[in-house]
Amino acid sequence: MKLIAAAVLVASAVAVPTQAVAAAPDHQAAPVQQAGPDQQLAVPQQATAMQTDLGLTEQQVKERLKAESAASKLVPIAQRAAGAAFGGVWYDAARERLVVGVTNPAAAAAVRATGAEAAVVPATAKQLDQRKAAVDKLAGKAVPAAVSGWTADPRTGSVVVNVQAGKRSQAVDAFVAKVSKAGAVTVREVATQAPRTFAAGTVGGDPYYTGNVRCSIGFSVHGGYVTAGHCSGAGARTRGWDGSAQGVFRGSSFPGNDYAWVQIDSGWWTVPVVLGWGQTSDRLVRGSWEAPVGTSVCRSGSTTHWHCGTILAKNETVNYGNGRLFYGATKTNVCAEGGDSGGSFITGDQAQGVTSGGWGNCSSGGETWFQPVNEILGAYGLTLHTA
Repeated sequence: MKLIAAAVLVASAVAVPTQAVAAAPDHQAAPVQQAGPDQQLAVPQQATAMQTDLGLTEQQVKERLKAESAASKLVPIAQRAAGAAFGGVWYDAARERLVVGVTNPAAAAAVRATGAEAAVVPATAKQLDQRKAAVDKLAGKAVPAAVSGWTADPRTGSVVVNVQAGKRSQAVDAFVAKVSKAGAVTVREVATQAPRTFAAGTVGGDPYYTGNVRCSIGFSVHGGYVTAGHCSGAGARTRGWDGSAQGVFRGSSFPGNDYAWVQIDSGWWTVPVVLGWGQTSDRLVRGSWEAPVGTSVCRSGSTTHWHCGTILAKNETVNYGNGRLFYGATKTNVCAEGGDSGGSFITGDQAQGVTSGGWGNCSSGGETWFQPVNEILGAYGLTLHTA
């Protein structure tokens, strides 16, 4: 897998200096569309990118956004209905229904009464999270290069180990046997390309720079912005797209996690906006309501700009090689490239996370992982800047 560092002003909430706005009108944000209180979580302005990246017609996009918005809002209600039997949640795109796993069939009726589907699963979400944590501990840092990572699967109640196609070996089998001590483990073949962080040298565009690395802004918080931890360490200075002093990394965590926050200098201020790069209206950020697996998500970054896809899995462990493991990642089939690291993942007006790494590119496709934003806010006691 690759980490995606390369340009900062990329992703979402943008910190902009007054002098930059005056001197470079081409970098000004497009008009921000106001969202009403009853607006869908996934907004119609994402339609163009979704049509291109997901191969949908305009009408199919409208129907998908409507169904996914309803499903996202239903998640906390259905989870409460499942109670202690809650075994995870996912979205069935083919049937346009939210599905809630339950370990006790008696809880199914209460879940269905909320409007969600119910499916009997072998383990509760709590049990599965504990099993995944046990696998993380057993795995250690010496993970075979052919193992891309592993994730908890609520449908089967097992931890799925992702092995690159055609690369299964004695070392991989030994690793699987070791982590199987935590409970049910299955093996799945995935793309032959190994994950990597999306880092790159400095290039032109709308970046923030730190050393010789360019990364993307994730979301504005009061006092600065959040981004990817692999971009730099605590104490590192940042420069804005115009080369002027911008701020300093006040916290950074990678590997293990992949998050950081930058405190901005005077002369810069934060804006609750994600850039649409002319492909969609710039998006206001109104919160950080977590979207379920199976729903749509879009990404903004300084290198490849705006792309959309689907959330594939959560709480996945990603192997970036050389003992660099990233825990708790969310997996998507959205493409990204070098310089997109730290950029925004957003569903409608709800912040989801910051870009970490992946494999592939935006010409042939690929997969990308992001660091959930709510974990970053909690780790540093930050408050998201919202509209």
